Amino acid sequence: MSLIDNAVYVDGHRAAAPESVDGALDELRRCRSDGADRAAEPSPGSFCWIGLLRPDEPEIEQLAGEFDLHSLAVEDTVNAHQRPKMERYGDTEFIVLRPARYVDADEAVQIGEVHLFLGPDFVITVRHAVEPDLGEVRERLENDPELLAHGPMAVLYAVLDRVVDDYIPVLDGLQDDIDEIEVQVFRGDPNVSRRIYQLTREVIAFQRAVEPLQEIFLELRGRFGKSGPSPDVELRRAMRDVVDHATRVRERVEGFRDLLGNILTVNATLVAQRQNDEMTRMTEAGFAQNEQMKKVSSWAAILFAPSLVAGIYGMNFDTMPELHWAYGYPMAYGLMILLAVGLYTMFKINDWL
Repeated sequence: MSLIDNAVYVDGHRAAAPESVDGALDELRRCRSDGADRAAEPSPGSFCWIGLLRPDEPEIEQLAGEFDLHSLAVEDTVNAHQRPKMERYGDTEFIVLRPARYVDADEAVQIGEVHLFLGPDFVITVRHAVEPDLGEVRERLENDPELLAHGPMAVLYAVLDRVVDDYIPVLDGLQDDIDEIEVQVFRGDPNVSRRIYQLTREVIAFQRAVEPLQEIFLELRGRFGKSGPSPDVELRRAMRDVVDHATRVRERVEGFRDLLGNILTVNATLVAQRQNDEMTRMTEAGFAQNEQMKKVSSWAAILFAPSLVAGIYGMNFDTMPELHWAYGYPMAYGLMILLAVGLYTMFKINDWL
């Protein structure tokens, strides 16, 4: 089996470690019967905790038969990919949590999945990803017998606390990425739009893991401590601390999403402004080139008119009467000058020169 740890706890202390899931409840009953006082009235802190990592369907079905788990909860555990939620089936609570961790090399948020079955005398934790390491959570509880003596609800508190605490490095990683993106935006990095889009998707995925926790805490507020009012006071206080941390996480995630939306808008505005500036520059350059072409064309036309007259009279045909006319030479020069002056005056008036 994918069994990670299997232990029986009595009054906050590990009393036994059964080698199989089948013997967990039997071992729990045996540990209870060791003392007459516990046999008469089992303590809330007497329970078994079974930890599994990526179990297959037959293993989950075995647990369902052993602990009378509801078929709908078993189906959710088999299929995984559930949203965070808390549901009650008879005496059993079914909780889905989505832990997260930030992978700096990929600038990505990896979302895991943890399922918990909480009964009156058992806890089953099913991890569908390596993170978080619930062995550390178990060790922490075993080092605090007073907390562990609160029973399955203490395990739920510790797992929630670990999941919410692991959200903090994710927030820090996302904050660093957003700071870098802001620098890229104002530097005019052409690849920043893609990075904003990718980071927005990571934030949305993270928000989907965090947002439903509020519903879970509302459910816990109505159910927590029903079985033991006064011993659970400290546990309720500790749970409120987790709620406060989760609320701050949720508010920061919402702030990240709004901030990324604003950054995307600012980036689009800056890109449009740079494009307008480039179009203005190109228009000004085109206007300057047009002015130069007008001047060149004007001078070409001025020089062309005398050249045309000189070319015609330079052919020296005998039938051209002006060749033998006494004023033909001055007339040709006068015509060339007149045309040049006329064209220059016209171009000057039209501001081409």
